[in-house]
Amino acid sequence: LSDGEIIAGIIVGKGYELASNFDEADASIIVTCVVKDATANRMVERIKRLSSKPLVVAGCMAKAEPNRIRRFNPRASIVGPNAIDRVDTALASALDGKGIVLLDGSMQKVGLPKIRVNPVISMVQIGSGCLSECTFCETRIAKGRLTSYRIGDIVRQVREDVEQGCREVWLTSTDNGAYGRDIGTNLVELIKAVCSIDAEFMIRVGMMNPQYLPLMLDDLIEAYRDDKVFKFIHIPVQSGSDRVLRLMRRGHRASTFIDMVKRFRRELKLCTIATDMIVGFPSESEEDFDASIDLLLEVEPDIVNVSKYSARPGTEASRMEQLSKQVINERSKVMHDVVSRVCYSRNLAWKGWEGTVLVDELTDAGGGVQGRNFAYKPIYLIRKGRADNNYDDYSNGHNSFNNDVNNARRLLGSWIRVRIDRVTTHSLVGSIID
Repeated sequence: LSDGEIIAGIIVGKGYELASNFDEADASIIVTCVVKDATANRMVERIKRLSSKPLVVAGCMAKAEPNRIRRFNPRASIVGPNAIDRVDTALASALDGKGIVLLDGSMQKVGLPKIRVNPVISMVQIGSGCLSECTFCETRIAKGRLTSYRIGDIVRQVREDVEQGCREVWLTSTDNGAYGRDIGTNLVELIKAVCSIDAEFMIRVGMMNPQYLPLMLDDLIEAYRDDKVFKFIHIPVQSGSDRVLRLMRRGHRASTFIDMVKRFRRELKLCTIATDMIVGFPSESEEDFDASIDLLLEVEPDIVNVSKYSARPGTEASRMEQLSKQVINERSKVMHDVVSRVCYSRNLAWKGWEGTVLVDELTDAGGGVQGRNFAYKPIYLIRKGRADNNYDDYSNGHNSFNNDVNNARRLLGSWIRVRIDRVTTHSLVGSIID
């Protein structure tokens, strides 16, 4: 999303206009992802569908699999993740029918023009690449080694975005946990610097791999105590088996993750813990899988992103002994069932909660709104009369705005007081009380 905003800002700044749909466009730009096989396959299908007009392919697939792109569209321009500052050159070449390949660059993705997907959310990249050597990951092939951006540049970007009306700031990168290790600083110092900006906004800290967190855990928890920081902690564990974690070359043990989660929960009450799990990694045994299930039952994360393992080109894991799709599918179903129960149970603790939320998104074709509370829990205010998903009518005299798109839009970026009336596996459902 962040790269897409920057690309849009660059090309509009060069005099191009954004079209509202494919039929009106003279050319298309697609920002690709290769994190999973299913995702990469969707990217390929989109590249095929868009091939009737000049095309620019950006993102991770552009860097990791340029030949695959060329196979499906020989005339496409290809732009790697660190070369998007030259996307206008690539677009001009595509329009001339002479697609070019721009894979490498050293540009920083702060201070660049951008057109936001959401006017109240600022997506600020704090670096690119990582220090990890995960054997399953194609993204690290695409993005390379860690390049952290300077704290001063990031703070200037955040301040500018907040002055333009943003109320929610996402600090994002390949691995926020490694931030600054290449330039003599760390994530804690960055969070404190951003919090020092004198304005009303909230910060969502993005994904942090467990590898480097123990080195700064005490200070990180203190940084999270700031009222501007959402109490949302995303730490991907990937497996509950130390044997599998070694094969993945994750650089941490399962107990490292468990201990950190317990510490966060002890220090930051009602914080949201998010994690990722890979099911069916090469040679994963029943015992290994059971260890992952046991970890989930012990830790009870609030959010779990479950992915079926898929071999990605050029990765070490793709050369390991693979499990059958049947085994992977069966284990995935078991884990999804466990996750559904755990996440629903965690959300039940919020029923009846009253507090302030930041309205950060329109839903239901613009007629309803979603807000986030201090723990970054998504709270949906359902439009009056909606009956799908087994939702009842949650409207009252205070939130009848849901029948008025303009009123809903006016709430974007505002703080309102709500009560949680109902919970689902993935979200909370509430009504405005003030």
